[in-house]
Amino acid sequence: MASININISSLDGTLSAAEFKIAACAFSELWEKFNSALPQWSWLPSSKRPGIPFNHVEGYLSMENVILPGFDQVQDYCREVNHYDFHIVYSASYRVPVLYFRAYQSDGQTLVLDEIEKDIPPNSGKLLRESKWTFITQEEHPQLNRPWYTLHPCGTSDWMKLLLTNEASVVQGGVTTEKYLVSWFSVVGQVFGLKIPFEMLDNIGTS
Repeated sequence: MASININISSLDGTLSAAEFKIAACAFSELWEKFNSALPQWSWLPSSKRPGIPFNHVEGYLSMENVILPGFDQVQDYCREVNHYDFHIVYSASYRVPVLYFRAYQSDGQTLVLDEIEKDIPPNSGKLLRESKWTFITQEEHPQLNRPWYTLHPCGTSDWMKLLLTNEASVVQGGVTTEKYLVSWFSVVGQVFGLKIPFEMLDNIGTS
């Protein structure tokens, strides 16, 4: 799928629906290449539902049954092994990607925020305690119509604009859509200890 270049003059930290799909496909391909030991992202088509605008993205990225990197099966043998499903969904309102997730035990029992806090890195847990329900919220998954947790998208376009305008590629005239989603996940993934390999950033084409 061909890359789309985001021009500096219009760079406001957001993506169009078409740009998101291109970025999502490139992101999943790079993840598979450089994160082969982890579960893979896959593109899932949306169900056709009345009331969805014609230009709405008909799909989202999904990575499921993830055990967070901080869990040590030897050291933490007394702890329950928890699993996480992550979805990257385009928000037509904010025009940015949004990370939805759910956490559950091996028997399928859903985790509450206090239990999730024990799984995530200490700095994320501190932020969660200080700003509960503004940092992580629970709302209806826009594609599944079921309650999922989500990292609130408010402010995403602002920090993405700062992040992308500091990239060396901007000096050359623009930023590719592929770079957008990799850069975005390099920030939000840290909430769960999921890090982007440097090779993923190095292998993205620039303008």
